[in-house]
This record gives sequence, structure tokens and C-alpha cells, in this order.
Amino acid sequence: MSDQSVAVNRQAYFNYFISDKLEAGIVLSGAEVKSVREGKANLKDAYVRFSGVEVFVVGMHISPYSHTASINDDDPTRSRKLLLHQKEIAHLQGLMAQKGFTCIPLSLYFKRGIAKLEIGVAKGKKQYDKRESIKNKEHARELRQALKHRSK
Repeated sequence: MSDQSVAVNRQAYFNYFISDKLEAGIVLSGAEVKSVREGKANLKDAYVRFSGVEVFVVGMHISPYSHTASINDDDPTRSRKLLLHQKEIAHLQGLMAQKGFTCIPLSLYFKRGIAKLEIGVAKGKKQYDKRESIKNKEHARELRQALKHRSK
């Protein structure tokens, strides 16, 4: 998946069922790329919005680059354009037309030096689904610990 992972939206896997994943390029300014390389990106409240034939990620926070003296830095939460083929955009819009589906960013990483954003088509989990996933996670952890103590 990633050569150098920078940011992962771990809440997405807890709050949503991810049905389809897609890799997209992202348009960033030079200072934003440097800041992302420092690991100053946050995908927690971000989502993907369609505007005609263009796709934007909204709410992704990239902190200003620490080594610039520029006062007029870009807004940290501005909308950033995603680079996708027209077929991919049409495919995503078709999936989003179904009731209850949304498109969210899952991870931001560098692939051969180019910033990429993994986006996923997701359906929101109900409260009982979240409780079930917590229960499964706790059982798996207890099983790992029991096996670890048993092998000693």
C-alpha cells in the first residue's frame, strides 16, 4: 500500500464499514509537502466532496511548515483537489448515489516521492456494530495475552 505512511484515519475503521478503496493524487503547495513529510497532517474530521467533475478533500488539517518565515501561509484546513481519472470519479459517484454511503480519506502517504491519499467508500456503523467491534478487539487481545503467558 504505502512506501512512507504519514497519517492514518484510524477512527474511520471504527466508525464505518469500508467497502471500496481507491488511491488518489493530491494537489499540495510546496510548504504543505514539507509539512506533510514532517508528519504534520491530520485526517480525523476529513471527508471527500464532489463538485461537478472535480473531487476535493475537505477538513484535512496540514499544519504550517515550521521552517518558513512567511506570514501568508495557506489555510491549514482548506479544500484540496484530488487527482483521479474520469472513470474513477464516475465509479465513486455511482457508489455514493446509494443511500447511506460516504467517501472518506483513510491514509496519506508518499509513493515514490509523490503524495497520495487513500480514499474509501464507507457506510456508517450503528452503535451496536461499534460495541461488537470493541468486544471482538478485546477478545483478540485477551487471546494474544493468554497465548503469550502460556508459552513462557
